[in-house]
Amino acid sequence: MKWIFVSLLSILLSLNVSAQKPTDVVAIIGAQKITLEQFNKKYAEVLSQVSVNPPSRKVFLEDIVRYELGVQQAKKMNLEKDPLVADRINQEMYKGLLEKELGKKVQNIKVSDEEMKTWYAKNPQIRLSVLIIEVKPGATAEQRAEAKKRALEILSEVKKSKRPFEELVRLYSDDTTTKNIGGDVGWQSRITLNPSYYDAAIELKLNSMTQDLVETAFGFHIIKLTGKHSFEEAPKREIRMAVFDDKRKVLFDEYFSTLKKTSKIQTNPKLVE
Repeated sequence: MKWIFVSLLSILLSLNVSAQKPTDVVAIIGAQKITLEQFNKKYAEVLSQVSVNPPSRKVFLEDIVRYELGVQQAKKMNLEKDPLVADRINQEMYKGLLEKELGKKVQNIKVSDEEMKTWYAKNPQIRLSVLIIEVKPGATAEQRAEAKKRALEILSEVKKSKRPFEELVRLYSDDTTTKNIGGDVGWQSRITLNPSYYDAAIELKLNSMTQDLVETAFGFHIIKLTGKHSFEEAPKREIRMAVFDDKRKVLFDEYFSTLKKTSKIQTNPKLVE
């Protein structure tokens, strides 16, 4: 009996829909008309985005009315000239431009296993232990120089010492998060580490440490490489996303390189160093 009820309901709904025309007007707000076709399109978008408790069609119609009223009122108040609103409009236009110009190209990006292997050969997942001589945020040049002097003294001591590196970390490191576990920061990748930090680490042989200090905004680091995953052991999803991001960056770089050729641009990078 259930299928008979469903069939009858489908027939009644189809008869009701057939009596309607896409050009029928469901609402008029000021000078703005909303046709049934426009309403159905917007409502379908909402249903595709909201999986739990979507609004009924009548409630959504009221939402559309309020939206149109709000937009019209904003135009009367010339809100598009407000700096904050103008900035948001520009942000939406920028996103719209990228979607229109590059959206399909990005969607069509393919990543092969060979590309993943090639990328991973240069960007392996590694495990590190780190001794950190910290530089506080906002430190003066004099304070940073003093921290570097202390770091060089510790580096010299670490090189001469016969104690295990992990023990020296507990003795000298300023990082309270890792010093009690011998400086172990777990498995890391190019995506998760500071570039200079990662570049120094991948040059090391297994169980060896950097012979020079690695400097970052956070201080001075002495790094020991304690592990390196093979491609088979590494997280494939992370690798695939990294290759995908590299390919997407190429598309963006090429597009904006073309735009730059048609515009006069001047920058002063020294001011932001």
